[in-house]
Amino acid sequence: MPAPILAYVGADIPRELVAAAGFTPVRLAADAAPKTEGLAGQTPRTSGLVAQVRNGAFAGVAIGHGCVEDAQLFSVLRELSRVGGGVAAPVAHLDILHGAESAIRAYNRARLTNFKAWLEALGGQAVTADALRAEIVASNAQRRRLAEVLALRGEKAPRLSGVQALDLIRRVSQAPREEGDRAIEAARAESRPLPGRRVLVTGSPHETSAVYAAIEAAGCVIVGEDHDWGEPSAVALLDESLDPFDALAARWETPPPSAPTGSSQVRAQALAAQASALDVDAVLHIRLPGDEASPWDVAETRRALAAVGKPLATLRLDLIPDTADLAAKLSAFFANPAGQAAPEPRAAKPVADGAKRPVAAANVGRRSHKSLTSTADFATWQRDWFAEVRRKAAEGPFAVVNADAPQEILRAMDIPYVVNQWWASIVAAKQRGRDYAALLRAADYPSDVESYSAQGLAAALDTDVEAAPWGGLPKPDILALTAGSDAGPKLFEAWARETGAALFAYARSIEGRWDLPLEWWSDLPERWEETLEAERLDLLTAQLEASIPRLEAITGRKFDPARFVEVMNLVNEQEDYYRRTRDLIAATHPAPAGIVDTMPATMVPQWHRGSVWGRDAAKRFYEEVAARVEAGEAACPGEKIRLMWVGRGLWSDMGFYQRWEESHGAVFVWSMYLGLAADGYLRSFEGEKDAMRALAARFVTMGDELRMPTWAGAWHVKEAQAHGVHGAVAIDDADPFVLAALERAGVPVLRLPMSNMSLEGDALEAAVTAFIEGL
Repeated sequence: MPAPILAYVGADIPRELVAAAGFTPVRLAADAAPKTEGLAGQTPRTSGLVAQVRNGAFAGVAIGHGCVEDAQLFSVLRELSRVGGGVAAPVAHLDILHGAESAIRAYNRARLTNFKAWLEALGGQAVTADALRAEIVASNAQRRRLAEVLALRGEKAPRLSGVQALDLIRRVSQAPREEGDRAIEAARAESRPLPGRRVLVTGSPHETSAVYAAIEAAGCVIVGEDHDWGEPSAVALLDESLDPFDALAARWETPPPSAPTGSSQVRAQALAAQASALDVDAVLHIRLPGDEASPWDVAETRRALAAVGKPLATLRLDLIPDTADLAAKLSAFFANPAGQAAPEPRAAKPVADGAKRPVAAANVGRRSHKSLTSTADFATWQRDWFAEVRRKAAEGPFAVVNADAPQEILRAMDIPYVVNQWWASIVAAKQRGRDYAALLRAADYPSDVESYSAQGLAAALDTDVEAAPWGGLPKPDILALTAGSDAGPKLFEAWARETGAALFAYARSIEGRWDLPLEWWSDLPERWEETLEAERLDLLTAQLEASIPRLEAITGRKFDPARFVEVMNLVNEQEDYYRRTRDLIAATHPAPAGIVDTMPATMVPQWHRGSVWGRDAAKRFYEEVAARVEAGEAACPGEKIRLMWVGRGLWSDMGFYQRWEESHGAVFVWSMYLGLAADGYLRSFEGEKDAMRALAARFVTMGDELRMPTWAGAWHVKEAQAHGVHGAVAIDDADPFVLAALERAGVPVLRLPMSNMSLEGDALEAAVTAFIEGL
């Protein structure tokens, strides 16, 4: 009787452990199938994988971390199951991180232990050390046989095509071992010399051979690749000399070069060595839909390949490419390989005296009318503060951090810093987004991936100091982020390379439970230790503690635990004022303030979280709103319609939000900024004993409140109901499951096809007007 099938997604699922538990491991590969019904807003890949999970006869499904989309797939399946989406098989998430530091090793070990227990419960048998060792030995033997056959591609006259190799790798990953062995031997028997230009493929992972077939139809032979569906992952061996459980864990200590959050430089150097060893005619960097990580590899890849005399072609293709168009592009490339050299110059030319920049669209920069005096005062203070930061930065040290990276340690050490997303809002407000996109492209970086977060990198490339917003962003000595996206670590690596800054990258762990506490906003402030997974808190706490000696060495400043407690207390006081302000606005009709006031009145002090000024500014904000409530003052006295805004704010066009107040009595009363400040940051603690762990509890969930379908959907519904909104307006970074949750709760949703950096607000105003009139 054949072993039951356990389907899995991601190269990091340990097939040996799955097999030792009595299952046949089958790696699911996404295809270009139509979208699954009921999954509007998800990528075709996610939709295709969900369809396979729903329709397959699987004993269970395991989802790895791999790329962010894989981790999100687990939460998608969990939410579909919660709302009756028909996910029948048990599903587990194995959140494995790459790295050799002790905190990551401990985290991986804990997650692997939990996964083993899940497999044992699912299969009804214990996984013994002997059974696991036997599976490792047998799997290694098969990988060696596979490597021998795949090596036929690298011969002087290749005897295996790229299509044959990729199809063989996929076949072996989706079949019982005996069947995989037969496929390997059949490929060996069928091998024959093949003509064509020798090319190496990098960039996006290829789960089908459609693109490979189109490349080889154009006269090439793919002799190798470095993505995680290709040869490097397929033939990687486990150390048979180790304890078998240790051997599984050890494989993750060194990230594969193609890991989405891995180093662009490491991948580029490995690729250059591979290109030389295989003596290829060219390397093809292929970007497929949905890939946000590999475009950040291009600049380093081009430099590394140039050093070994190998040309690089960059191609952006569909999952099923236009064969004729691809053939034409490859023909043009091989006719002039140097024609795809890195663009020059590296930065935009300074604006000449008297010259004018292009005029922005009519909607851009429309002034909003503020109801609160504190908002204007905060903006003035912010300008003075930034001027002082620029002065201090010239003396050093200076840091730039992502909004999802802990900042309180920097505050406690008196290290001046700027939050990257605040800087992006300034760039947007000054309408420099198009200029900065050009700077990125000129430096061989993508301008359409994480464009909001890339504004700091663009500032480092800006030579037009006179025109830089607010005098320009100083060169950082320290950069920090949480690796919450595939592109983020690579973006920050490029930024560190351009500036020489020291990079602090905190791991982004993923919630692994199938059943979640939905009312997290009530649980987290006081009961965060019971509400959150201990493994996640342990990891981030250890990483935060490990960052302190490194910061001390870089800056020459000492960390004072008592000062850190003071900062943490100030943060809690500040966020409590936001909570009280949010509650006032939610309960008061007409609303005393709209989001043209609450967005800046929240976010300016938020960038100074943990300071006395930040706490006092939040208090002043609350007191002014409370006074308006007492006086019966309203943002829109003729209020008839209350709206919520879902997604990042339109900082370049705040007047957009007041466009319908006079004509329709429609006021935007909610945005994520005040809502998240009210519910997402408060963490009680008991002095130095658990202050660092409380900081970890604050940031380990950062982003879950807005992006994890189950948590985010429930929270947005709660906020919509508390504020009495009649409808929600969302832009393209809004999570589709959030919007579906709002609609299930009876809140109409308008989806606008625009980002918060868009200049197309005017073109979409008619859609908003029609939406409001239909409420």
